[in-house]
Amino acid sequence: MVFIDRLIAGACRVLEMAIALLLAAMVVLVFGNVVARYGFNSGITLSEELSRWMFIWLTFLGAVIALKERGHLGMDMVVAKLPTAGKKICLVVGQIIMLYIVGLMFKGSWEQAVINAEVSAPVSGLPIAIVYAAGLVFSTLAGLIIAVDLYRVLSGKLRDQDLIMIQESEEAVQIKQILDDAQQSAPGRST
Repeated sequence: MVFIDRLIAGACRVLEMAIALLLAAMVVLVFGNVVARYGFNSGITLSEELSRWMFIWLTFLGAVIALKERGHLGMDMVVAKLPTAGKKICLVVGQIIMLYIVGLMFKGSWEQAVINAEVSAPVSGLPIAIVYAAGLVFSTLAGLIIAVDLYRVLSGKLRDQDLIMIQESEEAVQIKQILDDAQQSAPGRST
């Protein structure tokens, strides 16, 4: 399991660097296109197409990192009140559903990549399959992360606080903290 953890951590470091490069390239392309269009009355023809593709890749790669770091937003009002066994059941059911959905994404992305392997983009001439490859990369890495988490919960290697794999929005956390503070400082309550 340590090897897989290191593999996932290494892959996420590579993804973070790729995201930074994609974002920098997008900024250069879009800003360069704006300057060229308004300053020199011309433009970078590849800018719109490539920046759109980069944004798609950036989104899918960022979703992998958010999944690994449990950074996706969600609501845990019901699950947080369950006992440990209930939290485990909810997590296992959720992970199985997510594995199924990731499998569907892989299948659909693969089929679209194969269909579009011979189709060229109008401006760059690159195969459209490059866009659908982002779904393949996401579903493969997300499936691995979900499978490892599922193994951990089934083998009892997750602590109770790790059984909720989402984050409340910052506002919800602040409201909960304010309500908890108000409840503890209410008159007549001894602490």
